Amino acid sequence: MTSILGTFVPLSMDKNSQNVYELENAKISSLLWKYFWPSFTGVVINSLYNVVDRIFIGHGVGSVALSGLSAVFPIMLILMAFGMLIGIGAGVRISINLGKKDFKRAEWVLGNSFVLMLIVSVIITLIGFTIKDPLLRLFGVSADTKHIANEYLNIILYGAVFNVVGFSLNNHIRSEGNAKIAMYSMLISAGTNIVLDPIFIFFLDMGVAGAAYATIIAQLILCIWVIKHFRSERSVIKLRTTNFKLNPQIIWYILSIGFAPFSMQIAGSFVQGLYNVQLIKFSSDVAIAAMGVINSVAMLIVMTIIAVNMAAQPIYGFSYGAKHYDRVKETLKICLIAATGIAIVGWILVQLFPETMVLAFNSTDKELLQVGAKGLRIFMFALPVVGFQVIVGNYFQSIGKAGISTLLTLMRQVILLIPILFILPKYLGLDGVWLAGPISDLGSAMVSAIFIIREFRKLNSWRV
Repeated sequence: MTSILGTFVPLSMDKNSQNVYELENAKISSLLWKYFWPSFTGVVINSLYNVVDRIFIGHGVGSVALSGLSAVFPIMLILMAFGMLIGIGAGVRISINLGKKDFKRAEWVLGNSFVLMLIVSVIITLIGFTIKDPLLRLFGVSADTKHIANEYLNIILYGAVFNVVGFSLNNHIRSEGNAKIAMYSMLISAGTNIVLDPIFIFFLDMGVAGAAYATIIAQLILCIWVIKHFRSERSVIKLRTTNFKLNPQIIWYILSIGFAPFSMQIAGSFVQGLYNVQLIKFSSDVAIAAMGVINSVAMLIVMTIIAVNMAAQPIYGFSYGAKHYDRVKETLKICLIAATGIAIVGWILVQLFPETMVLAFNSTDKELLQVGAKGLRIFMFALPVVGFQVIVGNYFQSIGKAGISTLLTLMRQVILLIPILFILPKYLGLDGVWLAGPISDLGSAMVSAIFIIREFRKLNSWRV
């Protein structure tokens, strides 16, 4: 017998049995801690894709190029949305099936999701090239930044298949309990991007195009790595060609669960586009560059909370599938406390050091520093309640309650935010644009609280 996280796993167990044994018996706090650090490392490194691009572009090319890159961000969110639709949707189903000890079904989900990734990637690439010009106009790209945005987007669209497959399959690796391997995947991919960015942008003088090429090469490496994993002995479930035949029921299972994070990203994309339009209307391209900085800072903080979600997702899914409701409840409580703590620390740093954060992206544009620092403070004002919302939404998604998860997501991103974003700037100008986010966060936090209180009551009555 050997000790793992406070439980005892027989040495004779194979890898599949050990992962399942841990999910079923290990101490929840220790299991979350084990899964959190690889997830944290992975998502923070992954978020550096966009952050590092902006830092190098901001310092190497200038604030106008930073504005152009920031204007493309809504379209990047759309690409990520399709990765979430399949990756998270199938990942939840894989975890639930592993909880039921149904390995065959889990592999079937994996095979169907892989084919779905390829189909969707081709479709979004073709559609992307067809509608990219009106999309850029819709998302507030100005005449001064259009050529920069277009140059970057053209290259990114060619690598869409690497983006979707790499992101989605890496989420499957995490769902089978291989959090460390998922972390290594992101380290390899993002590390490649970080190394190639200065080479392409500065030494080869490729500017914005260099940042785009660095990104898709890194995504290609990730894609190859994750496919190789599911064909190796390291994986709990295997990618087999016999499971490539699409099954309508499995496709529905994947899409129904994945729709919540998908809708969140799509809504986020169009809301970000609306932000760009309002920023141009009530300010200038400098405000869009400032929003790019704000999004980067917010991404690093929120991604830390997302790492808590990633650590919890296989535990939620497995425990719910196995009807271990006490373990579900304990996981949820720990995650709510941890995410709130992270959000509060992030809020304190933002309120104390906004200028330092803006200077990391551009140290020469005084107007960007002034607009960005003020916008950062206002936009992130309600950050302490964001962690709570992220955990609650992910919880309902992870246990298969896609409808509730989607409602909570749309409440924050669409139902409350969009009307506020239209109304406030008319009276408060640019400050009204920045204030729309925190007001929406506070309102949706109240709605999330109602749903999670009801859920705790159900879990108490379902104790097994």
